[in-house]
Amino acid sequence: MRMVKPVLTVGIAALLALLLASVLLQSRPLQAAVVLQYHHVSDTTPRSTSVTPERFREHMDYIEAQDFEIVPLETLVEKLKKGEELPDNTVAITFDDAYDSVYDTAYPLLKKRDWPFTVFVNTEPLDQGKNGFSTWAQLREMAEEGGATIANHSTKHNHLQRQKSGESQKQWRERIRSEVVDAEQRIEEETGQSHRMLAYPYGEYNNQVKALLEELDFVAFGQQSGPIGSHSDLYALPRFPFGGSFAEMEDFVTKVNTRPMPIDSVSLYEDMELKSPLDEVVVPEGERPVLAVTLEDESLSSRVNCFASMQGAIEVKAEGARFITRANKPLTPGRVRYNCTASTGESGRFYWFSQQWLVTDKKGNWVHED
Repeated sequence: MRMVKPVLTVGIAALLALLLASVLLQSRPLQAAVVLQYHHVSDTTPRSTSVTPERFREHMDYIEAQDFEIVPLETLVEKLKKGEELPDNTVAITFDDAYDSVYDTAYPLLKKRDWPFTVFVNTEPLDQGKNGFSTWAQLREMAEEGGATIANHSTKHNHLQRQKSGESQKQWRERIRSEVVDAEQRIEEETGQSHRMLAYPYGEYNNQVKALLEELDFVAFGQQSGPIGSHSDLYALPRFPFGGSFAEMEDFVTKVNTRPMPIDSVSLYEDMELKSPLDEVVVPEGERPVLAVTLEDESLSSRVNCFASMQGAIEVKAEGARFITRANKPLTPGRVRYNCTASTGESGRFYWFSQQWLVTDKKGNWVHED
C-alpha cells in the first residue's frame, strides 16, 4: 500500500488540477459572441449565397425563443476592444452586399422585433443603380427607422489581396486603400455613418491587407466560421456564413450556440515537425499547411477534432496544451478552411476555431473564384 498510495495521490492531484482549470475557464467573465452572416434572403437567387425567407424566419424565431441578446455590431466591437464582458448567447446579425432582399424581406422581420443589424455595402453598384441591390434611400430608411448599421464592403468587391497583372506593390496598395477609403466616404455622405468596420469581399485577406486596415484604423470581418472571443484578431474577425445547405436549422442551432476556442496562441507551419514557420495564409497548390494551436486549458487539446474543406475529418495530434493539424490531401486552388471543434461539456455546445487558407496555383497565380 505504501507504494500505491503516492501514485494514486499524484493521479488524483492531476485530475483535480485539470478540473480546476476547466472550472476557472468556464467561470471567468465571458467575452464571446456569434456573428451571423447572410447575403440574399430569397428563394430565387443563387442557392449557395441564399437563405429562403422561411428559413431566415426560422433562424430569427429560434434566437428569439432562446433569449439570445441581439447587439449592434459596433457595440460588440467596442466591448471586444475594451475587454468588457459580453453576456453568454450574444449575437450580431450582418448582411453582405446590400442586396434588395435585405430591404424587402429581412428588414421587415427585424424591424418588427426591434433588432439591430449591419449591412456591409460595396458602394459602386448602389452608385450605379444596379438591379438586385438596395438603394441609398432604402439604406437610409433602414438606418433611421430600423436601427441598421451601414458598414464597408469596399467600392468594387474585388479580391483585395490580389495584385493585378503588371501592378507594382505600391500601386496595389494605393488601389486597395482607395477602395476602402472611398467606400467609407460614400457611406458617410449617404447615411451619416462611419464605423470603420469592413467585411472582406469573399472573406479573403492576407497579412498586407490586414496591416493596411490596421493603419486605416478599421476592424475587419472575414467569412471563416467561428464565434468571436478575446483571442480573436481584430483584422480578421470570424462570422458564421449561412446559405444553401449551411442554412439548415440543425446546422444553425449548432453554430449559434458555439463558444470561442480558449486559445493562447496560433502558429502556422509547413511541416508537422514545426521546423518551418509560415508567414502567410496564402499557399501554393499541392501544399498541406499545418495549424498549431496552444490552448489555455491543457485538458482540452486531446478532445479537439478538425475538418478541412472538401476533405472531412483530418489528422489531429495533441501535445500537452497544443494541438497540431493539417489536411489529409494536398490543397487545391481556392479558399480552404480548417474547422476545429471540441465539446464544452455543456449539452449541444462546442468550442470552435477556423483557420482560412488561400491557395494559388503552383506558380503562385490566382485562379478566378467568385
